[in-house]
Amino acid sequence: MKRAGHLFEHITAFDTLLLATRKARRGKPERHSVAHFLFHLEPELLTLQAELRAGTYRLQPYRTFTIFEPKRRQICAAAFRDRVVQHAICHVLDPLFEATLIHDTYACRRGKGTHAAVRRAQHFARQWPYVLQGDMRHYFETIDHAVLKRLLRRFLKDPALLALLDHIIDHPLPTGAPGQGVPIGNLTSQYFANLYLSPLDHLVKDRLRCPGYVRYMDDVLLFAPDKPFLHETLAVVRAFLHDDLHLQLKDEVVRVMPVTQGLPFLGLRIFPGLLRVDGRKWARWQRRIRRREAAYQAGRMDQDTLRRSVASRLGHAQHANTLTARRRLWE
Repeated sequence: MKRAGHLFEHITAFDTLLLATRKARRGKPERHSVAHFLFHLEPELLTLQAELRAGTYRLQPYRTFTIFEPKRRQICAAAFRDRVVQHAICHVLDPLFEATLIHDTYACRRGKGTHAAVRRAQHFARQWPYVLQGDMRHYFETIDHAVLKRLLRRFLKDPALLALLDHIIDHPLPTGAPGQGVPIGNLTSQYFANLYLSPLDHLVKDRLRCPGYVRYMDDVLLFAPDKPFLHETLAVVRAFLHDDLHLQLKDEVVRVMPVTQGLPFLGLRIFPGLLRVDGRKWARWQRRIRRREAAYQAGRMDQDTLRRSVASRLGHAQHANTLTARRRLWE
């Protein structure tokens, strides 16, 4: 792939930063810092533009908090002006990231997403009798900075842009080993994490010729006509991840099994002719719906917010065979 240059000027253009501001504020509660930035929008953007072009731009410390569902994760929230920069970067680089990815990776891409990944996985489950499932251990926390920078330099040659990306990658995290990890919560982290496993995608599809493959971020599925092929492929994948990407598979979730057993993937259980909602996820949804109903009854949530919250969860459930379960929920 030919390396791209002269992108930094586009990223730091006033129109790009203005568009990035609109994207960064979308769906976000307006804190005092956000309101201040928007009230002084033009001088703030001009200051940000000047810092970027002079090479003096520096990320502010992350605001961190912890979520516990579906599992415990530490989220790093960037300052609003830093989110504007990240939106500007991703707006310009998105077509280049897209060009490096294979068709069957589904996270953080237009026209893809969880439902498309599930449909593709079921399509392969109808074609091939066996599946290998795996995901990475502490994926975001163990992404190697040196490897990530090398991957970025395969298709970017703009020195100013690469320096900016290096600064974002190297920005210290509240926890984590030096030279490792990208923060969960950064927009750029989603793109970096998707790109980081692109060499694995090409290994599986181009070299190993796996007939069916689906990846959603660090969750991977490989479909084949027999178990020996998948066991041999697993050995090659383990070695590649360890030697080239400095990653490890979660041994406790790696499995080779018949597709007829039902494949747990993205909150659903996939059978060749049936989709079920994973039992634990369904239980979490019910708890969240009841908490929101309680908040509405207590006057802490309005009816429209409650309706949208419930509809988003049930909308996802409607992609599976859940009619009876949804009726029982309302009963």
